[in-house]
Amino acid sequence: MKKILLAFFTVASLTLLGAGPTTPRKNNAPKRIKADSSITQIIESFTLRFAPDKRTAIFQIDAFKQNNQLILTGRTNLFGAKSFLLDRLKTEKVPIVDEVKTLPEAELEDKVYGLVEVSVCNIRYSPKHSGEMASQALMGTPLRILEREDNGWLLVQTPDQYISWVDRGAITMMNKDGIDRWKNAPKIIYTRAYGSAYSEANEESATVSDLVAGCMMELISEVGEFYQVQFPDQRQGYVSKREANTYNQWLAGLSATEENLVKTSKRMMGIPYLWGGTSFKGVDCSGFTKTVYFLNGIVLPRDASQQVSVGETIDKTGNWSDLKPGDLLFFGEKREDGSEKVVHVAMWLGNGEYIHASDKVRVNSMIATAPNYDDYNAKRYLRAKRILKTGMAGVGTLKENVVY
Repeated sequence: MKKILLAFFTVASLTLLGAGPTTPRKNNAPKRIKADSSITQIIESFTLRFAPDKRTAIFQIDAFKQNNQLILTGRTNLFGAKSFLLDRLKTEKVPIVDEVKTLPEAELEDKVYGLVEVSVCNIRYSPKHSGEMASQALMGTPLRILEREDNGWLLVQTPDQYISWVDRGAITMMNKDGIDRWKNAPKIIYTRAYGSAYSEANEESATVSDLVAGCMMELISEVGEFYQVQFPDQRQGYVSKREANTYNQWLAGLSATEENLVKTSKRMMGIPYLWGGTSFKGVDCSGFTKTVYFLNGIVLPRDASQQVSVGETIDKTGNWSDLKPGDLLFFGEKREDGSEKVVHVAMWLGNGEYIHASDKVRVNSMIATAPNYDDYNAKRYLRAKRILKTGMAGVGTLKENVVY
């Protein structure tokens, strides 16, 4: 069950994503004091307007007073929002000293893009291997690089806009020309659940890399029953044609239907639950639904509390007759003020059953007399939403957006 607590980001975001730059104070320099509440309220209003979800945007700005000046510190990846804020604060008739770091940071120079070079890249909330896992990205996924720590960890933003940290050794850094070349190059996509790329055009040769469904590689040539491929870090290998397809052929053949969503979900039965997982190596609840939809050409937001904001609400009362296979079911709690706290997501299969990642990917039922009835989730059901055939509001499609 994927839960990103906003309180966690509110309290710890400066620790996880780094605190803004500060200027050491000389012994005789005036002390900086927190700016008046009128100023902080303006900043808070801009934060709510431009960065309401701290998982997908950075707008960490603090204000201090020193020598009758207003000093802004912190960091943001929203250049336009920062400019609007500066314009607004100028109306306060106070000299402004701008110490806010704009991301991507200048130290990266032009290497502000990256490609995942391992089969599954683990992305964490803090820049260390012991940090809590936030998400994953598959081989060939383009990333936007925002910042680099001294220990080599990189703050990145995924195609679904999620911002977290990744080990430098898992991605190849490049400039815009490099990422554009990748997007324009012929590619293959691995379609089998698990497998390998080999050093020669036979499956008895050494393994170059493991692979999972959704991994992308550049296509160099075709050698008999194998694709010769190149990885983002220039390694080369061979992938069986039985286990892959050219990306363009795969994309052209996609049809996100109810039947295909169910078929894809059943391929993942039994995969273990993994907090932060979005791959065949392990999934959390929203990572499961995200992977099912991705393999059918649809890019959902990362977390359950984000996925609930897309698509069209079909049911809120438990009228299962209104649901269709592929609809997403959301679970959690209703607050006294009428709002909802979404903590779990599943996908409807039909006949009262749904599939979800809970301990492992499994099928449960909403029918109380069924042997696989899930009383716990039945009692915390909130709503069902439909992504297919509802204008695809809030989601992207691989056919319409050049992600890879």
